[in-house]
Amino acid sequence: MVSFKELTKPLDINRLLIVDSMNLAFRWMHRKSKVFADEYIRTVESLARSYDCGSIAIAGDWGGSRYRKEIFPEYKANRKEKYKDQSEEDAEYFKAFFAELQNTLDQLEEKGYPVFRYQGVEADDIAAMLVHFRQDYMFDYIWLITSDRDWDLLIDDNVSRFSTVTRTEYTPDTWDIDVPLEEYLTLKCLQGDSGDNIPGVPGVGPVRAKALIEKYGNVFDIYDHCPLPGKAKYITSVNEHAEQLLLNVQLMDLKTYFPQAIGEENLKDIHGRMVAYGNKD
Repeated sequence: MVSFKELTKPLDINRLLIVDSMNLAFRWMHRKSKVFADEYIRTVESLARSYDCGSIAIAGDWGGSRYRKEIFPEYKANRKEKYKDQSEEDAEYFKAFFAELQNTLDQLEEKGYPVFRYQGVEADDIAAMLVHFRQDYMFDYIWLITSDRDWDLLIDDNVSRFSTVTRTEYTPDTWDIDVPLEEYLTLKCLQGDSGDNIPGVPGVGPVRAKALIEKYGNVFDIYDHCPLPGKAKYITSVNEHAEQLLLNVQLMDLKTYFPQAIGEENLKDIHGRMVAYGNKD
């Protein structure tokens, strides 16, 4: 039996919970909830207790990635098409939903948790920065809270992800995709991302992508070997779309390109606020 003392012991401030604010909010959007701030905050703090995280940071999107749209204007352009025929009732609900999400984020900040949102910056890149500077901010371990598998690019021995949708924990030991974790970026570059409107190599699915990785190595090795030998249609397709692979690296590699995606001034702001948050006690 767990004792009262164990239930109330202070959480480890050197463990950080990073919440993908919009991704978590989807659970209330799907329910058409207009008031959810209290439940949202309880969920965040419950997850922090579950993972013994005494520090919490909230990462949010604001208007999509300016950096990615500049190098690939079609980035996420498909989402505008999805909502162009939105009903008046749905439009009114979304307006109320985003107002409540802002209210939620304001309340989280009032409780002392840093909330990071910047025009033209995505939560993925903010999370990548916090992970990159984990040791500088004195965090021993990080839990990522999102169902977005793009964040799996950040997983390592000191970083894990929990999906509130599948209720699944993703760590290096529980990685469930049939390529090594370190080759996940290559897999994504080969396949593209239909949700973000990023094209992959036509004719290359997970099986062929895995075969290419096993034979040639990472995305740069594959590019360096182009033109690949062989007459198979998918091999020809790789050769024809080799430059797309390099563009996809710039669009998808969170670890390398987060500084460009966040911008110098925002980087300074995040760093200053995280240092102050680390010294809060």
